[in-house]
Amino acid sequence: MKKTTRDWLRKAEADFRAAKRLFHGKDRLHDQSCFFCQQSAEKYLKALLEEDGLAIPRTHILKDLLALLVVKHAALKPLRRALTFLTRFAVGTRYPGDNASKRQASTAQRAAAKVRETCRTLLGLRPPRRHGPVP
Repeated sequence: MKKTTRDWLRKAEADFRAAKRLFHGKDRLHDQSCFFCQQSAEKYLKALLEEDGLAIPRTHILKDLLALLVVKHAALKPLRRALTFLTRFAVGTRYPGDNASKRQASTAQRAAAKVRETCRTLLGLRPPRRHGPVP
């Protein structure tokens, strides 16, 4: 595996852990948890792009990243709906007027976990652990 791919994975894992902590923490920060779920999914997809030797576009629109990857990785196709859902948290909830609910944050957690699991499998990594460093 390429060093840069591992770098993407470390960042994706850190975002995933941050999302979980923000959701389950004392303050339950749903907007921030959703943002980090989106970020984790984005970085996992970009890790796949890196490993495949494809250009990594500067975008937060996850279905655009999916379109680049699905040709080689058909296993990602069922994630389209989850990725579309997560994309809304890249920017919207960072500004006043758009707040994530507890239910949305919970759904975002599940969506990010599916992306994480699928991407790790495609990269030949062992199933994800709840916490811990990326190999």
